[in-house]
Amino acid sequence: ELFNILKGDMSIIGPRPLLLKYVPRYSKKHLKRLNVKPGLTGLAQISGRNCLSWSEKFDLDIEYINNLSMLTDIKIFFKTFFVVFKSKYTDPDNDEHMSEFIGYEDE
Repeated sequence: ELFNILKGDMSIIGPRPLLLKYVPRYSKKHLKRLNVKPGLTGLAQISGRNCLSWSEKFDLDIEYINNLSMLTDIKIFFKTFFVVFKSKYTDPDNDEHMSEFIGYEDE
């Protein structure tokens, strides 16, 4: 991922990238997350990560995209260190890993 950032294919802050096979499964609203470069960390990662549903993660991605700013990126960047070092939001309460994104009906 760091190589992809240096190459310019990813940014440090933005929605986490998913496999292209998931794109047809996005809701119309969540397709907007494809309008920005994917990121190493983002609002969803500092707001709950694996403890969030796919819809909640995607809603946070859209909130980030709708409110893009350098100040927001700086806040996310520094909060990421806190979340990583505290091992916060790494697994949901039931200690299972995040399920595969299977999609949902358009809203």
